[in-house]
Amino acid sequence: MGDFNLALVIVAIVVCILVFIFNVYLLVNYQHPDDANQAYFPKFVVVLGLSVAAISILMLPADVANRQACKHAIYNGACNLTLPMKSLWLAIYILDAVLVFFVIPFAMFYYEGDQDKSVGKRIKSALSWVIVTAIVCALLLGILYGLVGKVDFTVRHLSSTTTNFPSTWDFSSNQQCIGSGARQCAAYTSNPSSEKTWTMRTTFPEYVVALATIVGSVLFTIFGGVGIACLPLGLIFSFIRRPKAVITRSQYIKEATELGKKARELKKAADVLHQEERSGSKGRKWRKNVKAVEKELLQLEEDVKLLEEMYPQGEQAETSWALTVLGYLAKLVLGIIGLIVSVAWIAHIIIYLLINPPLHPFLNEVFIKLDDLWGLLGTAAFAFFCFYLLLAVIAGAMMLGLRLVFITIHPMKWGATLMNSFLFNVGLILLCSISVIQFCATAFGYYAQATAAQEIFGHTLQSLRGIRYLYKYNVFQIAFVVLAGLTFVFYAAFGWRKRKPSGRFQLSS
Repeated sequence: MGDFNLALVIVAIVVCILVFIFNVYLLVNYQHPDDANQAYFPKFVVVLGLSVAAISILMLPADVANRQACKHAIYNGACNLTLPMKSLWLAIYILDAVLVFFVIPFAMFYYEGDQDKSVGKRIKSALSWVIVTAIVCALLLGILYGLVGKVDFTVRHLSSTTTNFPSTWDFSSNQQCIGSGARQCAAYTSNPSSEKTWTMRTTFPEYVVALATIVGSVLFTIFGGVGIACLPLGLIFSFIRRPKAVITRSQYIKEATELGKKARELKKAADVLHQEERSGSKGRKWRKNVKAVEKELLQLEEDVKLLEEMYPQGEQAETSWALTVLGYLAKLVLGIIGLIVSVAWIAHIIIYLLINPPLHPFLNEVFIKLDDLWGLLGTAAFAFFCFYLLLAVIAGAMMLGLRLVFITIHPMKWGATLMNSFLFNVGLILLCSISVIQFCATAFGYYAQATAAQEIFGHTLQSLRGIRYLYKYNVFQIAFVVLAGLTFVFYAAFGWRKRKPSGRFQLSS
């Protein structure tokens, strides 16, 4: 048992190092050239936030492996050599909450501050916003914890009469208790009136995690429900709408000229908005115009990329076109795999969570059988399904951001992602990662039973006063499935169509 736990600690350390290296790689390759050799604090926050999010997802499989180390113990307390998972969970999610509500907002305010101001003034301005946020959050948490920071467990008071110690033991399905006259224990036959509510105050760290989970659950339900459908279907319909052939040189010149003209118009509009910002007239109309310009800029960038795909240039033009074709084929394959995973997720939610009692363990049983084949195979599949939900959240946020005015667009592009977009998406991932873990701990409760995560996110969270009914009646799961179904219908009806010009900055054909 000691060797197993030592191996678990070694694996955990190695995985943390690999996650950190991979996140540095992502930062270096996704960052915008304008941010090279500067904005070091936002970059540190991005790498730390991505590492915390990834490690928090991987902690649930580690929690399962930690529990399996004690599978031969009579009870969990008899095993003293396992990792302190409950303390690790609380530590990682307190850090998660601090990053989401304080550190990332400070980094964003500092990064987006007026570049003409000195560093000291930008820090002062960012700190003022964060301090106000901290005071509001502290007051809100303190008041809520003082008033309703309790858990209400439903328990049944059981009692039984005493009898003499027997000289022989004779138990069967019909004789379950000691004594020849009793066919069932007196405690087992207690009436419903013995059911009572046991109230106790939860710890403050657990309460912070619970409230952060509620906030994340709302975002996860909206973005994840939309994203789990649009992520695979977006890839599939991207293949369907792909360019079928290379255009002529005259067509390329015509389109490039039109795009250059529209780029100049867009730059002029951005300059006007910048002047209005300097003058202090940042009203509702200004924010609406900024949103419109952002959408048009994204559309223009997509048009430029599409034009480059339809007319590859240079000595390797044929190779470039072949890679474009292979890229769309890869999207088709990944889309089909993603569609299978999405359908499996929706089916599992309906079969295991929404129907009471569950019809079948479904994915829980799949993971267990994979573990029987090879110890880490089920754990790897389990981690993949959890990570897939995070990808769905990002895809859903991007889709809704392009269509809803009140959602800010922060695209992630290879070699062209500004730090504010990085920070926004890292904050979204961190906030939703708590809910992803809670969702997975519930959805895979049979596979992840007796873990520290299930203790925190299962018993405590689902019994917390004021929000317990959201989980008792599966509000988030039902909304998730409904949004996923609506998105599937939307893509089936409109996703296959080629994009039509919807604004000024579009290809002319």
